Parts: sequence; C-alpha cells; structure tokens
Amino acid sequence: MRAVLEAYRRAFASQFTGRMLLLSVTPFLLSVTVWALLLYLGFQPLLDAVQTVFAERGGYATSAGLLSTFGLGMLKAVAVPLLSMLLLLPLMILTALLFMGVAAMPALGRHVAARMASRLGPLEAKAGGSLLGSLATGAVALLIFVVLWLCSVPLYLLPPVALVAQVMLWGWLTARVMSYDALAGFASADERRQLLHRHRRSLLAIGALSGVAGALPGLVWIGGALISVLLFPLLATLSLWLYVVIFIFTGLWFQYYLLAALYALRAETAATMPATS
Repeated sequence: MRAVLEAYRRAFASQFTGRMLLLSVTPFLLSVTVWALLLYLGFQPLLDAVQTVFAERGGYATSAGLLSTFGLGMLKAVAVPLLSMLLLLPLMILTALLFMGVAAMPALGRHVAARMASRLGPLEAKAGGSLLGSLATGAVALLIFVVLWLCSVPLYLLPPVALVAQVMLWGWLTARVMSYDALAGFASADERRQLLHRHRRSLLAIGALSGVAGALPGLVWIGGALISVLLFPLLATLSLWLYVVIFIFTGLWFQYYLLAALYALRAETAATMPATS
C-alpha cells in the first residue's frame, strides 16, 4: 500500500499542473463534439424507440409498480428518458476513454518517465506493447464492460447496490485497460506479464479507488433526468469533462505505480544475474 499511496501522491501533484490541465482539453473537446452530434441526431429517436418498447411490453405499468414499491413513484414520468440515459452512459465512457487514450496517454507516459528519470535515472523503453495491442485490450474490456453495465441497469432501483456495481465495474475496466497502456511503451512483453501478475491486487485496488470517483459522472448524468430533461445537455457536458479529468488522474496513478514497479523489477533482475552466472 505504501507504493500505491506514493503513486497517488505523485499523480495528485501532477494532475493540477498546467500541462496536465491543458492535456484534458483535446479529449474533452473531441468527446463533446462527437456527443453533441450524436445527441442531436439520435437522442429523440432513442427516446421514441424506448417509449415504443415500454408501450408494447407494458413497461409503464411495470416501472410504476417497481418505483412505487421503493417509494420512488414520482419518477415514473421520467422512466423513459432515465433508461435512455442509462443505455447511453457506457458509450459516453467508451468515447471519453478512447479519446483520452489516443490524445493524452502517450503524453502522460512521457511526462511520468521524465519525472522519474530525474530521480532514478533513464528508463530503457523496450516497447513490448503496441497500438494494436492497446486497441484490442481496450475493445475486449469495453465490450465486457458494456454487457455487464446493461445487466446492472435494474440495480438502479437500489441506489447503494448500483453504486457498488459501478465502482466494481469501473475498477476492473481501468485496471485492465490502463495497466496495458502504462507499460506498452516501456516494458517488454515478458516484463509486462510479470508486473501485471505480481501487482494484480494493487492494480485492482487502484482501479477500485478510482471507481469511487468514476461513479460521480454517472450520478451527474442521471441527474439530467431527475432534475429536468431540459438540463440534460449541460449535465452531459459536465459528465464528459469529469470523465476526462478522472481518466487523466487515473492514468497518472497507474503510470507512476507501474513505472516504479518496472524500475524495481529491472533492479531485481540485474542483481540476480551475477549470482546466476
């Protein structure tokens, strides 16, 4: 935990530098542009489709009964837009993560490597990962995430359970995707496998702790339905910005932790080589 907390301290200090704040601008603007277009073209058709399914399958009566059971009967009027937003949320996470990975993650790696090189010496970049490997890892993880997210939608009837589910899903997703990206340019494939196996519990802990913050944009997103559908575009924009900022901080945290672990692994390997010889 000492290494996890030290990486957290360094990531927190780096997060609020001018360079990191500027780094969040590009993925944020890309995400906002894409979602402004998608919501303009597709949000009303999505509402109509969900409303049709509700009408044909008795969804209004079912949702009204369930909401009344939990004392939330006043929300039945926003059941359709609420469900539509819940279906869109995984896609919003996907685009924010994709743009952050493409536009910001390489710069995060260079920033952290330069900071650590000033203390520990230069780190040889063995580049055991690739852009294709990163995309494949991200695609598989995001596909699993979306399926699990859709399965967890009914849990929103029990907000505490839904919050725990979000934290767990966020933690797993970030640990899976960002661990690969953090090491792709620096560790060999064998080093990456060793580090991910050796530090899997710490990486999941970082992901879970980040998941607590990662649940906040989702709550803001859903707030668009609970407060007023008219406020939804503003709250959706705020959610996207929060996701980008949290992704950058999480990326810094994973980067600091894993590069420190890589330094330690190479020092350990170098120390054992003479003895082996």
